[in-house]
Amino acid sequence: MLSLLTAVTVATVTSGVASAGASASCGSRAHQRPVVRHVIVVLMENHSYSAIIGHAPYITALARRCGLATNYHAITHPSLPNYLALTSGSTHGQTSDCTPSECPIRGKSIFSQVTAHHLGWRSYAESMPSACATGTGGLYAARHVPAVYYLKVRSICRTHVRRLGSLGGGLLHAALNGGHAPAYMFVTPNLCNDMHSCSVATGDRWASRWIPMMRRSRAYQAGHTAILLVWDEGSGDNQVPLVVTSPYTPAGTLTSRNLNHYSLLRASEHLLGIRRFLGAARVFSGLGRAFHL
Repeated sequence: MLSLLTAVTVATVTSGVASAGASASCGSRAHQRPVVRHVIVVLMENHSYSAIIGHAPYITALARRCGLATNYHAITHPSLPNYLALTSGSTHGQTSDCTPSECPIRGKSIFSQVTAHHLGWRSYAESMPSACATGTGGLYAARHVPAVYYLKVRSICRTHVRRLGSLGGGLLHAALNGGHAPAYMFVTPNLCNDMHSCSVATGDRWASRWIPMMRRSRAYQAGHTAILLVWDEGSGDNQVPLVVTSPYTPAGTLTSRNLNHYSLLRASEHLLGIRRFLGAARVFSGLGRAFHL
């Protein structure tokens, strides 16, 4: 733990950009009863905890000023089963990055749960060629947009799975600042900005622009939004970072609880008032308590 704190402190002191980008809004409501109406999940790609914390200046500084899980793990390899686990509580037996047409998923997901609870959700994907695109091309990968796999939400996919758009005028920006932010938002950077095909530095720059936009937004400033920044998978023991940003999370929160993608799904469901947890999310708890959510 001391080495973690040292790495975080060094990165914060040595990076003016990182320090400026991570404001003190975390912990502003730390002693109040949590009331979260919006959950934003941001998925990055293919880097272990040790490759990010202490090496990505903005993300490291954000982790220090907000919340960081130091013992969080992905479920398996490759990408798709992790995305399914994080949004449905199961890998559904998938062991490859099959396409939505090759392996459509018939079971429930957090997307269908939110719909059933009469709440709103959207999936925002950077570089998506058209709404609910199920083919992979260019910088867009359908396997990183799990909503396009679930048959139970296929009929509303085109209205709910949309392009991310620009930083200052895209659909996510409009939702967060227009008074109509969905309860659940799943954000997918493109294959370069999510660190899949480009460097950690590239992904860190993307985060240093988009996370502050989310935090400055009308929805976040109202005090009822949690942002969960996580990686789909890593190497070795599959330990990946989870950075939690919310007004209820005391600045500098560190937890060594054993957490994983199922824990994140359960916490997302709980925050949105859903009490029938999906699949393995029923038995993996603790994330919400760890971050005072």
